[in-house]
Amino acid sequence: MILLVLDNMAKVNTLVKMGTWKSVNRTIFILGICALLVSVATLSGSYSFRSLLVTNSFCDYVNPLNEGEARMNFEVVIRKIRQEMDELKNGTLKESSSSEILLRHSVFLADILGLIESMQALGPDVKDATFDHPLVKLNHQSDEPADYFLIEEIRKYVRVKPNRLGKQNFMGANGAFTSIGHACFAMKEELEEYMDYDVGEICNDDWKLAQKLMVHGCDPLPRRRCLARAPRLYTQPFPINESIWKLPDDRNVRWSGYRCKNFTCLANNGTRKGFFKCADCFNLTHHEMPRWIQPTDLDPETNTTADFLIPEVLKIKPGEVRIGLDFSVGTGTFAARMREFNVTIVSATINLGAPFSEMIALRGLVPLYLSINQRLPFFDNTLDLLHTTRFLDGWIDFVLLDFVLFDWDRVLRPGGLLWIDSFFCLKEDLEDYMEAFKVLRYRKHKWVVVPKRDKDDDREVFFSAVLEKPPRPF
Repeated sequence: MILLVLDNMAKVNTLVKMGTWKSVNRTIFILGICALLVSVATLSGSYSFRSLLVTNSFCDYVNPLNEGEARMNFEVVIRKIRQEMDELKNGTLKESSSSEILLRHSVFLADILGLIESMQALGPDVKDATFDHPLVKLNHQSDEPADYFLIEEIRKYVRVKPNRLGKQNFMGANGAFTSIGHACFAMKEELEEYMDYDVGEICNDDWKLAQKLMVHGCDPLPRRRCLARAPRLYTQPFPINESIWKLPDDRNVRWSGYRCKNFTCLANNGTRKGFFKCADCFNLTHHEMPRWIQPTDLDPETNTTADFLIPEVLKIKPGEVRIGLDFSVGTGTFAARMREFNVTIVSATINLGAPFSEMIALRGLVPLYLSINQRLPFFDNTLDLLHTTRFLDGWIDFVLLDFVLFDWDRVLRPGGLLWIDSFFCLKEDLEDYMEAFKVLRYRKHKWVVVPKRDKDDDREVFFSAVLEKPPRPF
């Protein structure tokens, strides 16, 4: 017994000679081991051992009562470790001898291990049952997006295409990474139908399916290796000095699924039904030609209108408006009018109820087939003007409107004009929508609110504004 005591005293003297700094290193090492033990214990308390090895079990059952007790013990372990680390950091342990430090650490570890053992005792039993869930990943599945689809064309499209030389290209990539949006995965059946075609042959007549995919978020669509359908009796378009204000030749019709089968029928739409928000857009002579040149839709009580004229808007920035985007529903009349003022406008629209894109192109203008879901395909600070009419209206969600407006701000150059043309909404929502436009802190050149009197309902109003993007120095 005496020899054992003498031996212990010799060990204590040796530790004293080694210095306190080694005790500090040992403390950090012990705390690291504790943290590792806590992590392992936490995993064992939340998952079965089988769930860590097999990937087809989405989650194992955990008793909520046991889980709560284990969480409390886990918090106690964390608190004790942090307390020990704080005392070490503040130098409290430096004043103690090495033997006292070892004794303290042995008590500390015993306390921590006791808590870990209690968490293990509260752990759930191993269960072999699994649950059906869309996120369950079977053993044979991979993380490749292409393996999610069955149609070979969409699989080929999604896979990475490596550079043939095996080197990085001028863009710094060693391959081409074609992609599709997350919504395309949610519409797997529709997308596979869209990509199910014979390579090199005429594409299916599926433009409605394509537009459905776009409107529901699968936008932009993947490229295809089939030939687009063309008119059966194609004729050359009219010369540019005629085509802008003349109905195209009916032999250029290639669309399907509309009540009207030619441009003449579209222009003579007597029922005013069938074209979403644009019943008279194909009536170039009587309806379209006066727009933005002559005052229209005057309110009889206030003698005001929500329609600004192009000459008065261009006077705001004389000679500075050269290129722009019209994000509206229509046949490109705004772009046609601006062309007369030597301004190039691209018309972004989709075929909501009528062949707007075909009409815009046959008029000699540029249609951009684009839904509201997609980021504008323009570089930052490039456009002089962005115009929209009767498209972003009171149906739009405030968060979506926020994303759209900030994207428009991105492509407008400093000093560029944002022309909100006849935005209509309910009176009770007007203040909220106007606040959304004010967030950008644009300079107000024009700002008007008038009643919307095309219906018996007097709850709606028109709001129009011309706003200037301010310079934002770094």
